[in-house]
Amino acid sequence: MRELFIYYRVAAAHADPARTAAIAMQARLKQAHPQLLMRLLRRTETVEGNQTWMESYATDAACAEGEAGISIALQASIEVAALDLQPWLASPRHIEVFEVFLPCAW
Repeated sequence: MRELFIYYRVAAAHADPARTAAIAMQARLKQAHPQLLMRLLRRTETVEGNQTWMESYATDAACAEGEAGISIALQASIEVAALDLQPWLASPRHIEVFEVFLPCAW
């Protein structure tokens, strides 16, 4: 199964409106895709006026046998929704796709 980790930089001066936009984007995604589990994270340090942010995406059905996690189509929906963040980005969004080896083991 696939999970996504997406990181990018946001100017510290734009952190508040960027956070508002990211939360709204993820709320719309959750409404359209109730199985989504999402997180929005930020590194504690600011470097050269920028913060590093990360979004993570998984599915709550990931423990089910044969579940694909984040499909290519769902990933595309996430990226379309993320266009709303574009005004606040200080860098491109970098997408990392990970395969889960041991789901729901703990």
